[in-house]
Amino acid sequence: MTEEEKKTEEENKEEEEPKQEEAQEADAAESNDEMSEEEQVKLKLPFPMAAVVRLMKANLDKDKMLRKEVKIAMNKWLGSLCGKVSKEMNKFPYTTMHLNEFNQARKIYESLEEFAKEKERILSHFDAMKKDIEKLERDLGKLQEEVIA
Repeated sequence: MTEEEKKTEEENKEEEEPKQEEAQEADAAESNDEMSEEEQVKLKLPFPMAAVVRLMKANLDKDKMLRKEVKIAMNKWLGSLCGKVSKEMNKFPYTTMHLNEFNQARKIYESLEEFAKEKERILSHFDAMKKDIEKLERDLGKLQEEVIA
């Protein structure tokens, strides 16, 4: 082999090594995202991780990936939300909770979505009012210029 061939061969090896390392790191990252039951117990997660991830993936595009910290945060947030709804249900004087009490307790969180829609409706109405005012100002400006002239 000539010296040039040796150099190109060495360069090819050097280029392949980082690619192999990146592939190994990606495999390690994927395996880190999968949690064992022991890790879930250590983190004291309120729900089984597989159920939470399954629900999340059902509403995400196929090409989306979830990082471990996102899965954990969602699990903890769902647990927190469950606790808040339970505290609202606890305010009722009954010893047995029925679906009606649950629906009233979660109504606060469901009404937030309706509130956001209502806010958007009001803001669009305000924008229409602003446009009407600007048009009136332009029209009045023309009238005042004619009176002055």
